[in-house]
Amino acid sequence: MDIGILNGITYLPLLGAVIILFFFSDPKKIRITATIFAAADFLWSLALWRNFDPTASGLAIFQFRWTRPWIPSLGVNYDFGIDGIALLLIVLTTFMGLIAIWSSYTAIDNRQKEYYVLLLLLQTGMIGTFCALDFFLFYVFWEIMLVPMYFLIGIWGGPRKLYAAIKFFLYTLTGSVLMLLSILALYFFNDGGIPFLHIKGLGNGETFSILQYHNIGHLIPPQLQFWIFLGFFFGFAIKVPMFPFHTWLPDAHTEAPTAGSIILAAVLLKMGTYGFVRIALPILPDATRQLIVPIVVLAIIGIIYGALVTLVQKDMKKLIAYSSVSHLGFVMLGIFALNPMGLKGSVIQMVNHGISTGALFLLVGIIYERRHSRLISDYGGLAKQMPMYATLFLIAALSSMGLPALNGFIGEFTILVGAANRNIWWAVFAAVGIILGAAYLLWLYQRVFCGPLDNPANKTVKDLNRRELVLLVSLVGCMVWIGIYPKPIFDLIDKPVDYVMQKVDPTYYADVPGSRLTVAGNVQPVTANRQLTTDNRQPETGNHLLEARK
Repeated sequence: MDIGILNGITYLPLLGAVIILFFFSDPKKIRITATIFAAADFLWSLALWRNFDPTASGLAIFQFRWTRPWIPSLGVNYDFGIDGIALLLIVLTTFMGLIAIWSSYTAIDNRQKEYYVLLLLLQTGMIGTFCALDFFLFYVFWEIMLVPMYFLIGIWGGPRKLYAAIKFFLYTLTGSVLMLLSILALYFFNDGGIPFLHIKGLGNGETFSILQYHNIGHLIPPQLQFWIFLGFFFGFAIKVPMFPFHTWLPDAHTEAPTAGSIILAAVLLKMGTYGFVRIALPILPDATRQLIVPIVVLAIIGIIYGALVTLVQKDMKKLIAYSSVSHLGFVMLGIFALNPMGLKGSVIQMVNHGISTGALFLLVGIIYERRHSRLISDYGGLAKQMPMYATLFLIAALSSMGLPALNGFIGEFTILVGAANRNIWWAVFAAVGIILGAAYLLWLYQRVFCGPLDNPANKTVKDLNRRELVLLVSLVGCMVWIGIYPKPIFDLIDKPVDYVMQKVDPTYYADVPGSRLTVAGNVQPVTANRQLTTDNRQPETGNHLLEARK
């Protein structure tokens, strides 16, 4: 029986959760079992990468397809498949899932069975979201992710855990409901239409296939596209989160246990940016081009605002949480630059942010376990007492601020080039965020690790143990690898980015025939001949199309 490799990777953590739930009660056996299943899932995802063909183009970029009828009467299929972008995020998910579980060995000492079951269930939900090529299936996995994270924050969180958990739940649920309305609008337009809006459908039959909507996106009237895009925008922007929908994030990060913060930063926030790339851009091209400027303005505000608020934080964990608002603003800027450089930089920055910020949350969690304080003022001179910890913290901070030869630089540089190709001022304003990022991270490092070791409580703190050192060195190794040799990642996302560009702006490559530029081993069109300002083409109102369909 062929169960499909994507099914195996998706449901292996669920199998581990079921085994732990019904067969183990000893905390040590629970931890070991969870780690084994997480490690097996990570190794399996690496095998997925090894067997992936990055040269495929068109619809063939979606590989390892496994499709079966699920609810035929509604046009729902169980449809799994991934492109290079989804593959990268799946590998990131399995890797950071293993890190999160292994980092929890000493951090969690109560209700361990439920804790590890929820972590494994969360991993199934995240991987399933990246694999789903059916809207119904996508939405099911999207909602599955919400429940485990709610309980992880609400049960094992900090003093204000219930407030943070409820706020997280309400914000993301609101976005999910709006996204569902947009999915239903697409569903009815593809079939019989939307009678109460006097919009006739295409008569293609009932289906939730995401790839089908990729094919009919250009047939959706721009006016209808606009309203459908807004539903998706709120659903994804809250998840990113973009300014001004970000207020749930600092509370959730600050109150969540260390593993929860790692997964939240590394993977859950990327669901929003992934949604824009997989759904909003290729399905709603006219609305995307129409709303470039307001979305980019919000992204740039988020970059600068997030960095400024980060500068004044007194809590290390909240400081890193606000930095995510700034970093994800860069990702959104690259996506809506609407050129290959910007899109590639955004995808790479999704991975980079997950590794670098996940490492920073892990580092803060380690010191919190020893001192039970995250206040910056409680530290100083810690490098004398914890030299290994200080060294790895510095590397993670330098990665986060975009130092060359580390992963953060690759993503930010590529995004800035893409933004400059669209509008040079976008890159200028975004560069301010990079400067502020260096300021708040270096100032944090100076206050915590430099100066005299004058707090008696810090003089007995132990440096990293073997388990913590392995966790952090593996993360640092990824930072260095991507920073020095990003070619395999560029190769992986080259064709998927071309696919998205052909859907959202079919004229892009036609504008520069024959012009090609090799960047990190990939072939991209030179955009020097293109207008470096926002695409001012106004989409048709759609009124005449609506009339024609009546």
